[in-house]
Amino acid sequence: MIIREINIKRNKYIMKKIIGLSLLIATTAFSMSVNELNKASKSELMKIKGIGNSKADAIIKYRKDIPFKVISDVENVKGVGSSLAKNIKNDVYKKSSTKKTEKSAVKSTKKESTNSDKTKSKTTTK
Repeated sequence: MIIREINIKRNKYIMKKIIGLSLLIATTAFSMSVNELNKASKSELMKIKGIGNSKADAIIKYRKDIPFKVISDVENVKGVGSSLAKNIKNDVYKKSSTKKTEKSAVKSTKKESTNSDKTKSKTTTK
């Protein structure tokens, strides 16, 4: 009986740790996306399907007073529903992954140009 109670307590403790870790990971994963949403210009917002001039203005006005903490907070903006919030979420994720790809492409281009400069200098000094 005592062993069973100890196992139950241990299992509850482990579950709490797993849930806490999951929440931490989810928060970290969304933080970059929310950051992108909080910094997006009007023209960037208008590139998202379903956001026009007035909704972009409403999002910018809202976030000046209350920055978004999670993507679903955008649903608090007048005229933004769950389907538009999904479009925003999908677009923000695409942009953040695209930026990472662009940064790595720029780095590799810089390396290639540096290597070609070194090759040119070697051939001219000979």
